[in-house]
Amino acid sequence: MLRTIGLTKKFGGLTAVDNVDFTIEKGMITAIIGPNGAGKSTFFNLISGLHPPSGGKIFFNNRDITSLKPYQTARLGIARTFQTTHLFEQATVLENVMIGHRLRTKSGIWDAVFKTKRLKREEKAAREKAYEALEFTGLVGTADRLVSDLSQEEKKRTAIALALATEPQIIFLDEPAAGINPEETEKLGQLMKQMVSKGITVCLIEHKMQLVMSLADRIMVLNHGKKIAEGTPDEIKNDDAVIRAYLGGGKSA
Repeated sequence: MLRTIGLTKKFGGLTAVDNVDFTIEKGMITAIIGPNGAGKSTFFNLISGLHPPSGGKIFFNNRDITSLKPYQTARLGIARTFQTTHLFEQATVLENVMIGHRLRTKSGIWDAVFKTKRLKREEKAAREKAYEALEFTGLVGTADRLVSDLSQEEKKRTAIALALATEPQIIFLDEPAAGINPEETEKLGQLMKQMVSKGITVCLIEHKMQLVMSLADRIMVLNHGKKIAEGTPDEIKNDDAVIRAYLGGGKSA
């Protein structure tokens, strides 16, 4: 479904992502792990179009998307969340999630000025899609609350709902379980499984190894921007290079 070939990103003299070949299969949960500073979020930024790569190629459904902008990759069906939630704090949960469906609409300034039928039709569709995403993520009861009044876990679910409102084929989750408790983490894992059952492929960056090992079909391990291992959870747990660099890395993990 998604493939990178020799993907590289350099920031001056620092190589953040170093010649990474990677494949994500449709209908699977794929995880990317590694120490802090390993290049994981930069890798997501390259795929989603936030950063242009210094080298290599990115293919999505056999289409070269290497040079596309974030809004273009989103329209193709690639959604992502961030380590820190980026939401409109003084808007409601519903208003935030409705924004996700805007990339599927065509109304412009003149539609807004003249309150055209197209605008009204697309407003209705965006609202319905937002409620669908909120129901899926268990947030319908928070629809009218301000984002600033939400808990950290609710904000993370809102960010996921916003991503789902874009109608993605694949969603990239950057440390979705950071800052939430074990019970919330378990429910988040269940939500990811539900996404896959709905036909959405999932790729996540995560440091909580119990969650990763229980969820992921495949895992890639990055260290200093390089891919040092890739395989099933059992293969990764028993890989000497991974144990040295990350799983048994003590403070660096």
